[in-house]
Amino acid sequence: MILYLDASALVKRYIKEKESERVNAWIDAAEMVVTGLITRVEVAAAIARAGRMKLILPEEAFAALRQFRSEWESFHRLPITENTVMRGDILAYEENLRGYDAMHLACALIWQETVSLPVIMASFDVQLIEAARNVKMDFLPRDE
Repeated sequence: MILYLDASALVKRYIKEKESERVNAWIDAAEMVVTGLITRVEVAAAIARAGRMKLILPEEAFAALRQFRSEWESFHRLPITENTVMRGDILAYEENLRGYDAMHLACALIWQETVSLPVIMASFDVQLIEAARNVKMDFLPRDE
């Protein structure tokens, strides 16, 4: 399986949350894990926010960020090009998505077209999952 992780999914690898075990299982099962370059900023910001909000201890936030940064190179990172932005622009309008969500979907769709293989998008954002469904992209978590 080729797994595309948006920030809402990937952050669960570094901050223990309800769905963390599932995300780690998906990552372990994947032949390739892909994300967009913007995910690096989003995950770092989410870790910092969890620390600021005292959802995790400061030392846990620092450890989570350190682990994330050490694993970053292991992910296939998709660049944000003019083509990606143009595709995101269309998806934002047509699917009523926020900017970064549209960029994640654009990255996943472009990667799927590039490798000519199915890509599964992992996200815990309801609007993004609905948009993935609308454009016929497989997604996780599935309704169970």
